[in-house]
Parts: sequence; C-alpha cells; structure tokens
Amino acid sequence: MHLIHISPKTKGKLIFNHQESSPAHFSGGKKEDEFLLTINLNGSESQEMVINGVSHQFEPYGLIPLLSGQIFSFEKPELITSWQYSRNFYCLTDSYFEISCLGMLFHGYSGNLFLRLDEDHREKLRVLQQMFIEEFDTVDTTQTDMLQMLVKRLVIIVTRLAKEQYLSGKVYEEEKFDLIRQFNLLVDQNYSKEHQVQYYASKLNKTPKTLTRIFTQYGYSPPSAMIQERIIMEAKRLFYYTSLSAKEIAYELGFTDAGHFSRFFKNATQQNPSDLRKLQN
Repeated sequence: MHLIHISPKTKGKLIFNHQESSPAHFSGGKKEDEFLLTINLNGSESQEMVINGVSHQFEPYGLIPLLSGQIFSFEKPELITSWQYSRNFYCLTDSYFEISCLGMLFHGYSGNLFLRLDEDHREKLRVLQQMFIEEFDTVDTTQTDMLQMLVKRLVIIVTRLAKEQYLSGKVYEEEKFDLIRQFNLLVDQNYSKEHQVQYYASKLNKTPKTLTRIFTQYGYSPPSAMIQERIIMEAKRLFYYTSLSAKEIAYELGFTDAGHFSRFFKNATQQNPSDLRKLQN
C-alpha cells in the first residue's frame, strides 16, 4: 500500500507506505526527496537495515525516525510501515520544539534512534495505522487537518518513547536540550560551508568548550564529530545518487582542496572516495 496526500494550501506532502515489496521511495537519497522526514516501523521479524552504508539489525516491532538526506534500505521492505512527510506538511512552532519537525526525533539526538515497542505501543501503532488508512479514503475539506492531527499523534508517541529509552536516568533540562536541537539544525543548514565548531558556538552565543560539556552531559558525540557525520552523510548521498566526481563533491561540501577532502573522508570511513564510487558501479 502506497498512499500520498498533498496539502491544498501548502503543497506539503505526506506518504504512507504499508508492506510494499518494492518501495523505491524508501531510499531517501534522491535530491527531490531530500526534504522528507521518515518514521519506520518494522513488522514481526528481525531484518537487516542499511543506513548510510552501515548495516544495522532492525528488531521485530522496532521503530526508527530518519533525517532527510539519509540513505537507507531494508532487507524485507514488505514488513515495513513508514510515514514520510515534508516540513511544510507538518511543522509546529518552536514553542513545541520537542514534537516539531525540528524537534527531538530529527534534530535533538545524535545517532540513530532505534526504539523498542512493548505490547501496549504495538497496539497503539496498529490502531494508528488503521486510522491513517481510513483517513486517506476520506476525501473532503478536512482531510488535511485530520492527517496532520494523526501525524502529530504519531510524533508524540515516538517522542515519548525516545525520551524514555534514550534520556532515562538523565536530568532533562529544556534549555540545554533546546541548545542541542538548535546546534543540530544549524549544522543541517550550514555543514556544506562551515566545518568548525567555533562558527556554530558563536551563533549560539556559547564557547566550543561549553557546547562540548553540554553534549557530554547527554551522552552525545562531541560537536566536531557531529559536524563531520553530517558532511559524510551528504558525501555518501552524492556518491550514491549523482555522477559528480570526487573533486566536484569536495567543492559541493566546502573543501577547496580535493586531496584534503579525500583524507577527511578516509579518516572518517576507512574508505577512499574512489573506492566508494566503484562499489556503486
């Protein structure tokens, strides 16, 4: 099942995928799909999932939100239910930062959020799946509003799970967590031009040392590593989905010296850029 809804007012897009055997739209790497945010729900069997070239075990009834621009695929896509939406379909204001499209699931945490569902949450998601299917069939003037409400409900459920499973035992301080979110958002907007922590720290009126301390408090990678991870993510997307040369990709990502980019890429991935391109041929 592959259902699409376009908001008449904003032209925002919502895609609901349920047990599709050949979901080409899952990859998330094509430029025109870069704006889509995704929440994926696995079925009753464990399977391999590849994210940005790295293999992960996706547990039964597991759930994972993914950023736009991430490249991903599933061993058994026919078991997957996914929700993909653009920011102009669903994005609450900053006062609701935890559950906005700029919130915890997509800009508030470093790394991949693999979440576990107990029986209660499995039932909640099962009911929600059915509500989405029914609402896609109800074409009237309130359809967009209803679908946005369902997306909000989904995001709230997933955000609560993420806080419980990834912030459990940590003192949650809204101001500090919002700082992390703002940092991640700034990196997402500027990684192709700005590679130094000092730039982002100054934008946030903090010192690099203060940022590092706050990130460490929540168990995050250092800010410098997070900038590096975002650059590598985009580099891989460009290698996988474009015919740009390594030199052209280096320029796209703000490197004036192709040799510097090659060393940067190899240090981060243990691969030469040329080797990665060969794997795609």
